[in-house]
Amino acid sequence: MQLFPCPFCGPRSETEFHFGGDAGNHRPEGFRDVTDGEWTAYLHERNNLRGAANEIWMHMTCGEVFRMERDTVHHGIARSFALTEGDGDDRLAH
Repeated sequence: MQLFPCPFCGPRSETEFHFGGDAGNHRPEGFRDVTDGEWTAYLHERNNLRGAANEIWMHMTCGEVFRMERDTVHHGIARSFALTEGDGDDRLAH
C-alpha cells in the first residue's frame, strides 16, 4: 500500500483516491465549435511519460481535488498542492 499526501487531510491510503488525469489537459471550449478530433484528443490522448508526472487527483473521503507531482517509475511523490478556486491547473495554493 502507498500513502498519498492529501493537502487537506494529510497522508492517506492510496485506496481513498481517484485519478483525475494529467494536469494541463484542458477541456475544449464551445459546444458547437469543437471538432470530433479535438474531443477525441481531450478524452483519449495522453502523454504517459516515464518519470516526472503532474496529475490531478481527488481524495474521495474529503471530496477535495488537488494536484500531485509524482514519479511514474519509482512511484515517489514530490509534493501535492491544493487547487485555487476557479482554476484546475495553473494557480496553486501552498
